[in-house]
Amino acid sequence: MDSKRNRVCPVERARSLDNRIRLWLQNPRKILSPYIREGMIVLDVGCGPGFFSVEIARMVGPDGVVISADLQEGMLEKLRRKIEGTELERRTRFVKCDEDRINVKEKVDFILAFYMVHEVPDRNSFFAQLKEVLKDGGQILLIEPKLFHVSEKEFKLTTDIAGRHGFTIHQGPKVLFSRTAVLKSR
Repeated sequence: MDSKRNRVCPVERARSLDNRIRLWLQNPRKILSPYIREGMIVLDVGCGPGFFSVEIARMVGPDGVVISADLQEGMLEKLRRKIEGTELERRTRFVKCDEDRINVKEKVDFILAFYMVHEVPDRNSFFAQLKEVLKDGGQILLIEPKLFHVSEKEFKLTTDIAGRHGFTIHQGPKVLFSRTAVLKSR
């Protein structure tokens, strides 16, 4: 794979990941409402500045938890500042990932992997780790960028890897400029 396409979006570009235009094009509630319910424990892996984590924290309600995990401490810090002093702060846990470990031990009901799997150097290890933390019957919503990043062939290779780790692959929702799949734990 081309190493340029596997590079992580730098913290300096976080604003491009969290703005009103993106909210209009990729509304978190609209995308996630079929999958997330109150009281769930949800992992937002590769959360960036929290574009999805904030809405997930609202959706899981006061008895739920969102685990916001990212490779970059700067992204986690942006999310911390965004929710500081709000009720969402109590529902959010922050996890600093390592390049080869997601560092999440808690079992979760649902995992969001939005526009980040193409940045993962070892997808076999990544999906093995997700399988470890996902509860039986849990789901992963995998969404990858279509334009300039992930070809149909590359997306199929990714879902094939997930399948080898015990996930069944299902059609995902329509998300503008994206390839999607729902991975169900079996």
